[in-house]
Amino acid sequence: MTTTVPRFEELAAPSHWRTVDFISDLHLQASEPATVAAWQHYLQTTTADALFILGDLFEVWVGDDAMHEPGSFEAQGCAALQAAAQRLPVYFMHGNRDFLAGPAFLAHCGITGLADPTVLVFGGQRFVLSHGDLLCLDDVDYQRFRVQARSAPWQERFLAQPLAVRRAQARGIRQASEARKQSGAIYADVDDPTAIAWLNAAHAHTLIHGHTHQPARHTLAPGLQRVVLSDWDATAHPPRAEVLRLTAAGLERVAPPPCPMS
Repeated sequence: MTTTVPRFEELAAPSHWRTVDFISDLHLQASEPATVAAWQHYLQTTTADALFILGDLFEVWVGDDAMHEPGSFEAQGCAALQAAAQRLPVYFMHGNRDFLAGPAFLAHCGITGLADPTVLVFGGQRFVLSHGDLLCLDDVDYQRFRVQARSAPWQERFLAQPLAVRRAQARGIRQASEARKQSGAIYADVDDPTAIAWLNAAHAHTLIHGHTHQPARHTLAPGLQRVVLSDWDATAHPPRAEVLRLTAAGLERVAPPPCPMS
């Protein structure tokens, strides 16, 4: 399966930004409270000038109406984002699990949506930001589903269903995903030639993405690299809750402050 080079949105960092944080693939869900707590503590303590969430913040997002259900997990997550957005700019890019997060979600949380991909201009350098799923070309079945699920007719049909029905379908998707993980299935990785084409088209040297859960720094060609964000799992051994931080000195991986025991 092939893809054309997409159109790149562009965001120029304000001159006062000194530190920018990137996170992705937290897959927040009520059944994993330790990861949720680690994320909330990070939001409360980060000293970054801006935060970029590059997809799959939530394990699943079944529609913006879910955040208005009293006591819902979505409502709790939005409250944490609202509080953070009062301290620093927060940018959100859709992932393959939370692509149904819509304008109402962004407005309610006070955060800014990002197109996938987006070029961030920071410190005189250009960085391509993406969730990463669009670059996993070998996952042909998923790419077909992605085209279908991002279409307005598919989303309108899904969102027209009662919230309880959508939640039930989401549970089924999660169970199927977990079964695939347990089976040892091999997931497709980013297609490096396509990543190089993106960087060349964007006149950038670094691609920052998530999705694959394989944090690493890959040299693609002389002067070109892709940097993969970590997923988050506070119950893993050792725990994973890594932030990719950009400053004038470059990119570094940092662990957020430990979450106090409740």
